[in-house]
Amino acid sequence: MAGDSGRVTLGELEARLGHVFRDRQLLEEALTHSSARTRTSVTRDYERLEFLGDRVLGLVVAELLVERFPDDEEGGLARRLNRLVRGETCAEIGEQWDLGACLVLGGGEAESGGRRKKTIIADACEAVLGAIFLDGGFETARRVVRDFWGPLANRAEDVGTDPKSALQEWAQGLSLGLPRYVEVVRSGPDHAPRFTTEVRIKGFGAERGEGTSKRAAEQSAAEAFLEREGLWPAKEAR
Repeated sequence: MAGDSGRVTLGELEARLGHVFRDRQLLEEALTHSSARTRTSVTRDYERLEFLGDRVLGLVVAELLVERFPDDEEGGLARRLNRLVRGETCAEIGEQWDLGACLVLGGGEAESGGRRKKTIIADACEAVLGAIFLDGGFETARRVVRDFWGPLANRAEDVGTDPKSALQEWAQGLSLGLPRYVEVVRSGPDHAPRFTTEVRIKGFGAERGEGTSKRAAEQSAAEAFLEREGLWPAKEAR
């Protein structure tokens, strides 16, 4: 592992997570991108663990938000949840763990900058949570999620309108018509697809977004459009 990344060992990653794996193979699997399966020694990648980790993350964050915001209605909680479990936030956490330096990638993916791709780091982050759940149980995974996602819960007290609604209101206010969302790419296996969607508004350049569902990709595209036009605070300002 250290030879593949050259910078971060599994032991160093475990120290950051606060969990020492009894089964190191789970952690190795969580760090293995599908591009590495061209190697004869690699038989599993992180996609199954990513699927599991996504569910663990959603449950623990939902519990955290119900505790922390007792006066929020369901809609407000849902918006907070979406902000905390979306790919951008998982990538932010994954960068804290320096997952890019730990990833096992195929040669082509590594050469094309795969260690810096936020989508890969976000997926690996969820896969690591899935591995922790299998290795240490729910309480261990719960502690990791609360340690790293908990401090972000209060970062934006007013989560406001979701990006799609905000973009629609803006476009209609300028009599531009409704934004149009076009799916341009669908990749990944059926059990864990990834969508790339373009949002188009007459008179403006299109903007793209990615997500693990069509809705998430559309929200991401709307958010990117709003940020580009200065209508939505940039991520670093939130």
